[in-house]
Amino acid sequence: MPDNFKGCMLGAAIGDALGMPNESTSPNLQKMRYGYRKAYKGHPNAGLNPGQFTDDTQLMILAGTLLADGRFNEERYASAMKQLYARGGFRFPDGSISAACEHMLRDDPTVAGVKSTTSGCLSIAIPFALSYPSLSEGIERAVRACNVTHTHPAAHAAISTLVVLIYYALNNSGDAIAQAEKKALVEDETLGGRIRNALMLSREGIDTETAILKIGHDVSVYQTLPLAIFLISRYQEYPPDLLTVAANVGGNTDTIALICGAYIGAKKGMEALPSDLLDGLEDRQRIELLAGRLNTMYERRLEQV
Repeated sequence: MPDNFKGCMLGAAIGDALGMPNESTSPNLQKMRYGYRKAYKGHPNAGLNPGQFTDDTQLMILAGTLLADGRFNEERYASAMKQLYARGGFRFPDGSISAACEHMLRDDPTVAGVKSTTSGCLSIAIPFALSYPSLSEGIERAVRACNVTHTHPAAHAAISTLVVLIYYALNNSGDAIAQAEKKALVEDETLGGRIRNALMLSREGIDTETAILKIGHDVSVYQTLPLAIFLISRYQEYPPDLLTVAANVGGNTDTIALICGAYIGAKKGMEALPSDLLDGLEDRQRIELLAGRLNTMYERRLEQV
């Protein structure tokens, strides 16, 4: 189990770093190359080096550290995020994250989260899935944390669905994709329907480029999460291909590839992650240590059940 915890968080960061240079671009499946790259000149991520990650992993680490310290609550999470934003530390943040942080900087306690369907909240699902042996508790706490920045029910449905996907992959207790689809259908009919359609396209054998056109690849949870699940369904037996394709689908590549990497690492462990990508990942040791601490927290809670 500890290996899968580490695999999940490292896989997420690897996916994010692979998708970083292609964020907001067009699909590039015909000319895609394996490995880390630098963003083109003028890109919002142009200041990052190959192997560095974006705001998605920053938020995963921020929330995960508070959870591992046993200090997580929504107020501390909001404060830490506000401080990171105020000092210009966020890397090309999701627009809704930026808006929520601007609200926090005004010190108005009645306004913070934004009624948005963007995917900037999704990465924090990972440490919650790794912290709670009770799935229902993990979902509840993740949704409350999501509400700090994203108040839209679709964002809550998506983060709940992602917690379920990671939880079942981590515990190898049933079909994680089917469980995620089921959860999405319960929480948001539109999101669930789009995930169901994405899985239908995968079963029909439609080519990936056409699937991207049909599913979409923008920052909305209605496109990001269904496309990630489509890619997982199609490529999960070949982790390097899954990570490479996810990083080149264009649009919200960093978040899409982060979800794919988190899933494959949770399901198959660190050995499924290419060693060269692990070696070239920013803050690998820090992320690996954090995953180990979350595993310890998980085991302690499990003993109390």
